[in-house]
Amino acid sequence: MVVEKNAPLQPCNTFGIAARAQTLVRVRSVDDLLAVLADPELAPAPKFVLGGGSNIILTGDVKPVVLKMEIKGLRLVEETPKAWIVEAGAGEVWHDAVAWTLAHGYPGLENLALIPGTVGASPVQNIGAYGVELQDRFESLDAIDLASGQSFSLDAAQCGFGYRDSVFKHAPSEAQDGSGLPRGMGLAGRAVITHVRFRLPKPWKPVLGYLDLERRRAEAGVEHPSAQQIFDWICDIRRAKLPDPAVVGNAGSFFKNPTVSPDQCADIIAREPKIVHYPMPDGSIKLAAGWLIDACGWKGKSIGKAGVYEKQALVLVNRGRGAESVTGGEVMTLAKAIQTSVYERFGIRLEPEPVVV
Repeated sequence: MVVEKNAPLQPCNTFGIAARAQTLVRVRSVDDLLAVLADPELAPAPKFVLGGGSNIILTGDVKPVVLKMEIKGLRLVEETPKAWIVEAGAGEVWHDAVAWTLAHGYPGLENLALIPGTVGASPVQNIGAYGVELQDRFESLDAIDLASGQSFSLDAAQCGFGYRDSVFKHAPSEAQDGSGLPRGMGLAGRAVITHVRFRLPKPWKPVLGYLDLERRRAEAGVEHPSAQQIFDWICDIRRAKLPDPAVVGNAGSFFKNPTVSPDQCADIIAREPKIVHYPMPDGSIKLAAGWLIDACGWKGKSIGKAGVYEKQALVLVNRGRGAESVTGGEVMTLAKAIQTSVYERFGIRLEPEPVVV
């Protein structure tokens, strides 16, 4: 167990916001986590779990003990006639894990290429892109209860997946079941994910249909693309649209795409015929948040050192560097100004994706 005091967090968040952790523990095994929970000083302290830092906005120094998840490991757990079951440590870089599965002949995660962050964060957020969500490829996960030190596993139903949502984003109920775990649908701040397993279906079928992917397929003249080709196309598409956090600090898509009823959508279309929208399986309509923000004139604009990316209005960026970096306060001021503009014009409240700390 490696414990660091007054640890800088600027290298640990992709937005590049300068902040410090009073105490940071590098968790490289389940034993490290159990050692934290057995330590008389660390055990009773509030905890903050940190993965790749790609989905957080730090608004100041972090007082809770920061558990920096660095558990590694990738392996095929089981192969059946219907699927490959692959396990990854929570500290694995998500994109690297996707690339590993393809390199070893286990396709199915290629549509989720180049999503920033770590494997452990993927079920928390129920990450998704280009027609695939994590829940579509999820088998189970292992976690540790921070209150009791008890290990437990959850399947997909127990994770309560929704759009960018899961039980890990909701506060726990006080009531407990027979295992001592909260009975309510909420594990936020209560559990730490250590390993995640994916079910990659056989036979593999490509998930296409998105305009950008269809355009790439037409340009390449490929009727039946391989998983590797889809992976490469999505990497190219994302790199063209989104800034590299190593060059321009950001947290990826800053707002969730809002959903409305067909009647609400029809009302908006009557006023804004060009609005980008997608019908959903449940009958609701998903609106493109980036289009709404762009329509309000925010693309390329800044407040302080927080800006809206010139190529994609859904992405907020850090226009500062190093010691002159953007502050979390500037980022949230910009986010709130955008929310106000969109609500005043469209009557829609945009919800941020990142966790504000």
